[in-house]
Amino acid sequence: MHAMPMRRRLSLTLATFALPMAGAVVAQPQDPATAGATQQDAGRSSITVYGTAEYDPAALAPGPEVKGIISARSGQRIKVTAPDGTSSVITLTDATKVKASSGLFGSRGKQDLSALLNGLPVTVKTLQAGNALVASQVTYRNNDYKTAAMIRTGTAQQFEEQAAATEALRGRLGDIDKYNIKSTSNVYFDTGKWALSPAARADLCRVAQAAEAQENALMLVVGYTDSVGSDDYNQVLSEKRAGAVINYLQQACKWKPYRMLTPTGMAKADPLASNDTEEGKAQNRRVSINVLVSKSVDVE
Repeated sequence: MHAMPMRRRLSLTLATFALPMAGAVVAQPQDPATAGATQQDAGRSSITVYGTAEYDPAALAPGPEVKGIISARSGQRIKVTAPDGTSSVITLTDATKVKASSGLFGSRGKQDLSALLNGLPVTVKTLQAGNALVASQVTYRNNDYKTAAMIRTGTAQQFEEQAAATEALRGRLGDIDKYNIKSTSNVYFDTGKWALSPAARADLCRVAQAAEAQENALMLVVGYTDSVGSDDYNQVLSEKRAGAVINYLQQACKWKPYRMLTPTGMAKADPLASNDTEEGKAQNRRVSINVLVSKSVDVE
């Protein structure tokens, strides 16, 4: 006689637990009869839940349509970053339809969830499940998929802790001596904002056009803030600014994603000017676009 497995699978509603990044969530039963149980008994009664919540699409209200680039994926969840730098975390289910289009008037074909790669521009129709969004349909262009497939390991996962992201940045900047910096340009932002001004948009496309003429050129985009606000606030704000710039460079200026190093926020670190004056703060509210060429291929 085979021993019964210790792991049990349950179907829970979203309100019961928070979706895990990966792995398992421990759900504690709320039966009052167990209130007097010993700590050892309580440990035995915990239930490990694997997988994602199950949803009935017919029972969910329509949610917003989300357009942007898949900037991270963790299991059955994707993060979609819009051109304005805002992000939405969306849950995929077995009922999610994935379609590929060859163009505005092109034919569409059904795909599976494995096609949803980091760096892929998508349009997602969603359903509202409490405070969460569930994908009912995801659409992308075939040409965009080909590009995303080339760089499937080149987009940063953003679900990790800020400390891990900061450490990764240090590692990349620590290798900066492997590149020749061909040019550096800055675009500037209003206090607390990450939206691109018309002047900034024009500047970005000029930078992309000039870099396009440089063989083997890559871009490193880094966002910054002034000293106003908390460290956590400025970290998020600098990342949103960098995300807005990289999205515009790729979508409007046609800079290829595989020629882009991972965008990162540095908050108030490395100021260009003193934060003691309003003029200095204005210079520090920026995103720096660095055009780089690896020393191994750079020909002076």
